[in-house]
Amino acid sequence: MTDIPIVLVVAMARNRVIGADGGMPWTLPTDLARYRRLTMGRPMIMGRRTLDAIGRLLDGRDSIVLSHDAGRVRFGAVYADSLEAALRLARASAGRRGSDAITVVGGEEIFRQFLPMANRIELTVIEIEPKGDAFFPELADEEWQVVRDEPMKCADRDEADARFLTLERRRVAI
Repeated sequence: MTDIPIVLVVAMARNRVIGADGGMPWTLPTDLARYRRLTMGRPMIMGRRTLDAIGRLLDGRDSIVLSHDAGRVRFGAVYADSLEAALRLARASAGRRGSDAITVVGGEEIFRQFLPMANRIELTVIEIEPKGDAFFPELADEEWQVVRDEPMKCADRDEADARFLTLERRRVAI
């Protein structure tokens, strides 16, 4: 099962901010519901700080934490000390669960490491420009194409408007 797609699942502000002070600088329950749908039943690869921000293991998903400091990994998460080890664990999890994708859920450095091998990006673009200390990498237009772009239907507790985008890696003609 080496050809299972790798999907980045990310919410970012217009200024590419994905985090501030160990959390997200917005409240968007509608986007969290989308996140749940996109990750449910799939292995999730994340960094230790992302796990700390979530604050617990999420039901119905195997959390694989990529970190150089196994002693700081909490909540009984599965630990990987390299990109290759994280992928090996995620592929095994996907095989056990019958998952159709591996999800990568952050943070900044984890997204940078997995972007070159990602097949798809499920991106929420939030229509604000907050201060932050974690950013999503720039995407090369020649590498990615938007295949879906829809406005988020805001709920009462959503603090901002947003758009849900699906980007797929462009195929290179030979």
